[in-house]
Amino acid sequence: MKGYWDNLRPFEKRVVVGVGTLFFIVLNFLFVFPHFSDLGAMHYRMEEAQRKLAKFQTEIAQTNLYVTGLNQMQADAANVQSEEQDFQFANAINTQVLKSGVHQNQGSTTKTQTNQFFIEKSQSINVQGAEQQLVDFLFQLGAGSSQIRVRDLSLRPDPSRQQLVAGVMLVASYQKKPTARAATAASAPAPTGAARLSNANVRSNLAVAQPQNPTTKKP
Repeated sequence: MKGYWDNLRPFEKRVVVGVGTLFFIVLNFLFVFPHFSDLGAMHYRMEEAQRKLAKFQTEIAQTNLYVTGLNQMQADAANVQSEEQDFQFANAINTQVLKSGVHQNQGSTTKTQTNQFFIEKSQSINVQGAEQQLVDFLFQLGAGSSQIRVRDLSLRPDPSRQQLVAGVMLVASYQKKPTARAATAASAPAPTGAARLSNANVRSNLAVAQPQNPTTKKP
């Protein structure tokens, strides 16, 4: 190779060097330059993976908190009163009105909304009383296992400015009673393998016992 290079003329040497340089540049342009951004993309993917890992670890660390909240919600759902007890809604309001000493000025009719699982009762009432009486009334409505809660509340002084008049919208949710069709479908046992096999045997025996059409012989 050295002897071949020495035998070349200066111009030929310059041509060979130029062609080699051009070939080297073309190879870099085709195979090296397109990958210059790979390092930055790799660093970005690593940073993104680190962020996701930190986020996942944070969520995993809160597993016990989520389990506790889930258990609490399940316990609250178990305490939802049945549909047969929804008549206690108006009775509970009237009882607390008497116990708290407030005066009920007027009340609207009870409205009912329902979905697949719950029935929601709502009623708007106006009650009048002193500050402590109103506080006791609202507190006792939601105390204990009561499902009654305040959705909307407005306060204004009465004409004498000695007491407060509260406009309160009260709501309560009751669990719907399962329909007869749903209860029957849930309680009906699925056919066992033995029963399915027995049904198949009965159909097979009926097919065998079925009389065949007599064949006629040609004279």
